[in-house]
Amino acid sequence: MGNAFPTRMRRVLPLLLCLSGFSALSAATLERLSLDDLAEKSTDIVRATVVGTYADLRGSSIYTHWKIQVTDRWKGSGGSAIEVLVPGGDANGLHQDVPGAPRLTQGKEYLLFLWTSKSGSTYITGWGQGVFILAQNTASDWIASRDPQKPVEIDKSEMF
Repeated sequence: MGNAFPTRMRRVLPLLLCLSGFSALSAATLERLSLDDLAEKSTDIVRATVVGTYADLRGSSIYTHWKIQVTDRWKGSGGSAIEVLVPGGDANGLHQDVPGAPRLTQGKEYLLFLWTSKSGSTYITGWGQGVFILAQNTASDWIASRDPQKPVEIDKSEMF
């Protein structure tokens, strides 16, 4: 009986490893979106500056609310201020990281692809895929990039 436990563990261990693999498979995957997909799926496309932020706890999830001031609107209709919700953040002494969720920076200007849910909450389309950092080059042309190393030129006249 002294050797029964290790033999039983050798039989059970592969099953446990297999089951732990299945739990990882249940994780959500994010569809890769082209620029055309982002434009089509978005209810709003705006050039905006982040002017404020706060986070709140909703059930067991934390959402960061980014208050943005719209500078230019390429799609959608609405006011000059929008509140965008992003999962994760710090609220009530708790911290929650959500892999893939974008983080904005107060005072920075962005090109944002947004969608508004039936409940009226606004989110970033495709998570980080719908966030472009804006900067001007030496000719004062706007350059939009997801990654500072990979600029993407966007001409709004070609989008619509």
